[in-house]
Amino acid sequence: MNRALEGKTVALIGAGNMGLAMLEGWAAEGLAGDRVVVVDPNPSERLQALCAAKGYLLGDGAAVGGARDAVILAIKPQMLEAGTSAAAPFVGPQSVVVSILAGKRIADIAARLPAAKAIVRAMPNTPAAIGRGVTGAFASPETSEAQRALSHALLAAAGQVEWVENEPLIDAVTAVSGSGPAYVFYLVECLAAAGVEAGLPADLAARLARATIEGSGELLHRQADVAAETLRQRVTSPGGTTAAALSVLMAEEGLAPLMSRAVAAAKKRAGELSG
Repeated sequence: MNRALEGKTVALIGAGNMGLAMLEGWAAEGLAGDRVVVVDPNPSERLQALCAAKGYLLGDGAAVGGARDAVILAIKPQMLEAGTSAAAPFVGPQSVVVSILAGKRIADIAARLPAAKAIVRAMPNTPAAIGRGVTGAFASPETSEAQRALSHALLAAAGQVEWVENEPLIDAVTAVSGSGPAYVFYLVECLAAAGVEAGLPADLAARLARATIEGSGELLHRQADVAAETLRQRVTSPGGTTAAALSVLMAEEGLAPLMSRAVAAAKKRAGELSG
């Protein structure tokens, strides 16, 4: 078990896809027993089975309340009021509150949980559901190093964690990695459609495009010490087919400026939602 988790108590508010993914990660880390309480109004069979197997308390603040070392808000943004109300019985002066509510600022959480001193705002992405996500996080100035380490350990159960220096940067994190999986999925769609235009049957083009992105992502993962630029260059023979395609993608009006505009649009919208 990660040393930051040893002896710690945790309350998880909301156990939908993201919350349940984190809970399963904590279970894999060895976190078990009544040190973990889960509050979810509609617990799935999968959640109930996990709680039964690991001894987690599944209930509400009135039944299993008491301040916890960490309180994780893993609810939908529109459930802010209900979620913070459910979290309140678990929040004390020594608690760190970790919010993964998209578009909700630390100030929004603090206004509804006045007992909370340390608050971490985090933005995970959907691959967290398989333990391969990446989360951007920012800690309020009141967060101690120990609380930050605990928050890191809890978030890392779903994948990589990267800390930013100021809260507004969470909007940029949202634009790059939070929304990023959709960009990759759309790339699969576009590559498959281009394959059909090139003469391939639609089902074959779809399989080729999907397998190519899957394999390339895994190569990036396994060769993490190699820059993406280097991997690209290794595939590209001078004067070959890849070079011909890249001459289009890397043109002045190619993929780079298009991606820049896309990320800028997502960042702008994230700021609007946060404000």
